[in-house]
Amino acid sequence: MSANGPARNGSAHPLQPSELFGQNVFSLSVMRQVLPKPVYKHLLAIQDSGHELDPATADVIAAAMKDWAMARGATHYSHWFHPLHGLTAEKHQSFLIPTQDGGVVTEFTGANLLQGEPDASSFPSGGTRSTFEARGYTGWDPTSPAFLMEGRYGKTLYIPSVFIGFNGHALDKKAPLLRSIDAISKAAIRVLKLFGHDAKQVVTTVGCEQEYFLVDRKLFLERPDLMTCGRTLYGARPPKGQEMEDHYFGSIPERVLAFMEDLEVELYKLGIPVTTRHNEVAPGQFEFAPVFERANIATDHNMLMMSVMKRVAARHDLACLTHEKPFAGINGSGKHNNWSMADDRGNNLLEPGSTPQENAQFLVFLSATVRALHLHGDLLRASIATPANDHRLGANEAPPAIMSVYLGDTLTDVVESIIGGTEVKKKGAAFLDIGVTSLPPLPLHDSDRNRTSPFAFTANKFEFRAVGSGQNIARPNMVINAIVAESLHFIADEIEKAHKKEKDFNAAVRGVVQRVLTEHQAVLFGGDGYSAEWHKEAEKRGLANLRTTVDAIPSFITKKSVKIFSDLGILTEAELHSRYHVKLETYVKMTSIEAGLMSSMGATQILPAALEYQRRIASSIDETEDVLSSAMLTGQRTLLELLSQAIERFIERLQRLDQTRAEVPDSDDHLVAAKYFRDNVIPAMQELRASGDELEVLVDTRLWPMPKYRDLLHLS
Repeated sequence: MSANGPARNGSAHPLQPSELFGQNVFSLSVMRQVLPKPVYKHLLAIQDSGHELDPATADVIAAAMKDWAMARGATHYSHWFHPLHGLTAEKHQSFLIPTQDGGVVTEFTGANLLQGEPDASSFPSGGTRSTFEARGYTGWDPTSPAFLMEGRYGKTLYIPSVFIGFNGHALDKKAPLLRSIDAISKAAIRVLKLFGHDAKQVVTTVGCEQEYFLVDRKLFLERPDLMTCGRTLYGARPPKGQEMEDHYFGSIPERVLAFMEDLEVELYKLGIPVTTRHNEVAPGQFEFAPVFERANIATDHNMLMMSVMKRVAARHDLACLTHEKPFAGINGSGKHNNWSMADDRGNNLLEPGSTPQENAQFLVFLSATVRALHLHGDLLRASIATPANDHRLGANEAPPAIMSVYLGDTLTDVVESIIGGTEVKKKGAAFLDIGVTSLPPLPLHDSDRNRTSPFAFTANKFEFRAVGSGQNIARPNMVINAIVAESLHFIADEIEKAHKKEKDFNAAVRGVVQRVLTEHQAVLFGGDGYSAEWHKEAEKRGLANLRTTVDAIPSFITKKSVKIFSDLGILTEAELHSRYHVKLETYVKMTSIEAGLMSSMGATQILPAALEYQRRIASSIDETEDVLSSAMLTGQRTLLELLSQAIERFIERLQRLDQTRAEVPDSDDHLVAAKYFRDNVIPAMQELRASGDELEVLVDTRLWPMPKYRDLLHLS
């Protein structure tokens, strides 16, 4: 197959993206062709209006789905779901069923489609399940289309699903996301009805950018830390990193472009609408970005994208890294989560229009979002809290851990005028004068961008910039949906109460919007989020600065959080506590694995190389002393002394890390262990790394036991 896809029958020309797009997806257009009209309309109503699935139609849908899949080479099917460990999971089941006469038949019933039963005992449950309680259920999510994944010799039908325990608790990230979509739909419809609109459904839409690194696969396999942890635990800064800022939007290397073209073919076939590809800031770093989709489909597609990226990279002798900070000292990777709301007629509810100061409905949705971020910024921070993301947040490459909202100049003027009760000066269209007579003036946006803001309004959406590149976006979007839904209900209550008193609906809306923005303006910030001054100012404003994952995770189980999620029917208190425990346990396990591997690499790779180099220098000095005077060997002796001192520091810090690891508190409270790792193990790791990197610049490169940054970061 060429990089541009398979050729047409009888033609040497590759298929165009429009011909490839969605060919492996059981999409609405496919269903329209293969399903009876009433069944198709029923599925359409589920996706467009949130109707419940009628189990009676499941057999019809299953039969059509099986025939479509097998006609395209599928031999197995799988319920594909998002467990709490943050990746995806699947169990493949053959369509073939043996018969008594020694033959086989193919079978895929409505019951097979609706429900699967994987073993739930070994998936994270955060205490909602005991190890001996194995039963769990995968349930078909009819709002996200089934699709075919291609293997080397056949295809598998993947059925997007939720994952529920025997006791009814959600054991995944997808079910709470779907619940949150229902919750914000109900809240938004309630507000829209106040304005006289009869929307039946509101969906949240997401466009999720994906940053990643590519490294040569051979070099990747020589780095145990990259293979096991996704990041380098040792590595001195290279002579050339990103100082020249010449990689960003630069010419895409031919080898990388071939990977991108091949990847796009695979993504198009899965119906994933990627539209942008480019070099990112750091050497070896790149980005793909899709167009907007419904939040649940965008979530499925992003998880699929990360999986396919790694598979396609291997075909090109590359390794794809989606860790938030694979390399110290240069930019890490994020996943900008562009979030908005739209009704069932396609109207974007965060579209300001040409005169946002006169768009009362927009201002209600805007003020609800501002209130949500002010009251529940801790939850939003917790939603993207991982040990990997801790390496990136606030490092002058990503937003700080303080959650704030950037509105841009125009909306800031509008909000300040509303708060102050003054008129907003209308601005005409602005243009940027380039100063070259042959070039036309460029239309000027209302506001500049602010890359230091974690939650920035950009034209008709909010860009949540703090999401990590390796994360499942289900949880941050679930949290955004939940906190905005809570604020929409609050504002609807206030408007209804004010309308009863004032009788003038517009006056009631203006009064409520003014009060909400006045009370919650502390979260609005348009300056430099990296500056020390902002951290001091944020503290004065009462904004939380949850610097680490361990600081942030307890936000899930506060009384405030429990009330929000339980009132909206998104997560029960037990389900919230399960996520709290899973995230803490994951933090401890990941840090423990990294510390153990760091110790092993130090003792068995770095130290032997350093000792061998020390031996060679010492032997060289001994042998040379017979020929040269001691005075002529001063520099060599100094080098040997520096090396020996560095080796002693490394050994001392290696022993300190091992001792720290051995003293982890024996406690059933995951928070106790997590705090110990944060406060003791991680600092010991940082000290050991500094010593290891010091040795790297001293030891003969031919003896150094692993590829260096200069080899990894610059693809050839």
